Amino acid sequence: MTFQEMHPIFGRVVAESSAPPQQTSSRVPFLYYLHRSGDDGSVLRVVATDFQCNTFQTIRSRQQLEDLKDDIGIGGSWSEFVDYITSSLKSGDVKLVMDGVSELGGASQAKLISQKAKGMPRILFSLHKLVDGAANEAMANLSLELYNEFKDVQSSLAEEKGSKYHLQKVLATEQEKNVDLQKQLNMTLYSGKHKSQKINDRKDSGSTSVVISAESPADKETASDTNSRKRTTRVAPTYRRSKVRGAILNDTEDDA
Repeated sequence: MTFQEMHPIFGRVVAESSAPPQQTSSRVPFLYYLHRSGDDGSVLRVVATDFQCNTFQTIRSRQQLEDLKDDIGIGGSWSEFVDYITSSLKSGDVKLVMDGVSELGGASQAKLISQKAKGMPRILFSLHKLVDGAANEAMANLSLELYNEFKDVQSSLAEEKGSKYHLQKVLATEQEKNVDLQKQLNMTLYSGKHKSQKINDRKDSGSTSVVISAESPADKETASDTNSRKRTTRVAPTYRRSKVRGAILNDTEDDA
């Protein structure tokens, strides 16, 4: 992330005091706000306020931030340093420590300390107290930026909801199409299976007819032979038998 791409950072922190416990007032919540500032956006502005009598601010130029980078010993490129600042202030390890006593009430100065992770370098911004019109202006700017941030988040959420609704409609339509396609597939499979069963039944019926037809001539021939044998062996009735005439023997000696 480059410095020009850096987005405003908001956070809430409960202030601590560097004073001894007996002099410490009740802990109050603060809002802190970090953003680019200046006509060309080349400076960094940090504000912390409780919207009562404690409002603190610091403005750092690019050169001052470069010095801070060297002081805390962070190597790498400038964009990596900007990423580290952003990640540190967005982490859960952020503290606001108030120090001194102001004649106008509250602390006279404060330090905003953040750390990306335990054991890593700490980012420390020393803040000075704002009073009167400067404090009111800082609080007004912070409130306005919070509202703008809220509207941006609200708009993004509305877009996401619209996209989600559109995707849900598309998904529902696709699911209906899938159901219809599944029904058509089931009908096609059932129809194909039914036709296949009919074809198989016809094949089975044709095979049976062929067997019967193939066996029929033999059966007929067997029956014919049987009938022929019956007719051959049948004995004719007595009255239909041919009479055998006796042979007449001539006595040749008598004739002689």
